[in-house]
Amino acid sequence: MTDTPRRRVLVLFGGRSSEHSISCVSAAGILRALDPARYDITAVGILPDGRWVRVAADPSALDAVDGRLPIVADSGESAALLPEPVRDRAGLPAGVLQGVDVVFPVLHGPWGEDGTIQGLLEMAGIPYVGSGVFASAAAMDKGHMKAMLAHAGLPVGPWVLVTAREWSADPSECLDRISALGFPLFVKPARAGSSVGITRVADRGALEAAVREAQSWDPRIIAEAAVVGAREIECGVLADPSGVPQASRCAEIVVHPDHDFYDFEAKYLDDGAELVVPADLDPPVEDEVRRLAVRAYDVLDCEGLARVDFFVQPGRVVINEVNTMPGFTPISMYPRMWGASGVDYHELVDRLIDDALRKGTGLR
Repeated sequence: MTDTPRRRVLVLFGGRSSEHSISCVSAAGILRALDPARYDITAVGILPDGRWVRVAADPSALDAVDGRLPIVADSGESAALLPEPVRDRAGLPAGVLQGVDVVFPVLHGPWGEDGTIQGLLEMAGIPYVGSGVFASAAAMDKGHMKAMLAHAGLPVGPWVLVTAREWSADPSECLDRISALGFPLFVKPARAGSSVGITRVADRGALEAAVREAQSWDPRIIAEAAVVGAREIECGVLADPSGVPQASRCAEIVVHPDHDFYDFEAKYLDDGAELVVPADLDPPVEDEVRRLAVRAYDVLDCEGLARVDFFVQPGRVVINEVNTMPGFTPISMYPRMWGASGVDYHELVDRLIDDALRKGTGLR
């Protein structure tokens, strides 16, 4: 009887987006969870300027320490994937990654979670964890995501998308369209995460500054009507061994009064919110949230995993966002929800790698 060969797993993290550091912290959790007896692990970080470097698979180098978030260190050892299936490896340039069975692209935000990396991996013929090109791109752009969900008949709140061209042509008209949502409202970059660049706007006078703040992160911005008095509920979706999506128990974010909303500081830098897992929801309400989470996952054609965020009011459930690569530290909401559903962190990582190998690449 021969030993089963270890799967060769490449953990890819960092990236060019504003969520670079959050990606590093997520990667630290995944690297700790990968069993060296089962996996041959390679770690590659993408520097903020876009260069790829091979780094030690040392999770301690990626931990947040004393409130300081990590960044990918330039090891000086460049790395690259060829955008084509490689069969004859003789004479490949130095730094080209070889012999990878599966990639775990724990990248958040543009140039990683938005279909760009997924497209490269499809071209290279290397299986990868998570959604494909289309679902990744659609979920990353909040305007397209909401339009798709609404078209499918799913409940989303009122929103307005403003492109760079529309703003350049007539800023006043754009401000009028946004104001028609009513106040308070939220202005966000259309393709960012981790609450970066978001402003809660209480009146028309503060609106233009909020738009310009969001535009400093993304030329496409979205404004959303506030769902006043709602509970912030999240639900995780995970593909079962045959690829069928299953919903986790739900969780609730309870923001402390000194924060206007669940902003970047409340998420990562202080104790600005309490994460309640599982959420104290009436069973029929939780059942409806879980049903809608799976439906949103299917509408966007997601694969592997997703976290779906909701606003819940008495008699009303509204989908806010779908995240195809949610935060993945052991204390992040997605792993905690699955922990409350009987799937611990190590098993979660194993199942996602198994799912990536099951679905492979190409049309499916």
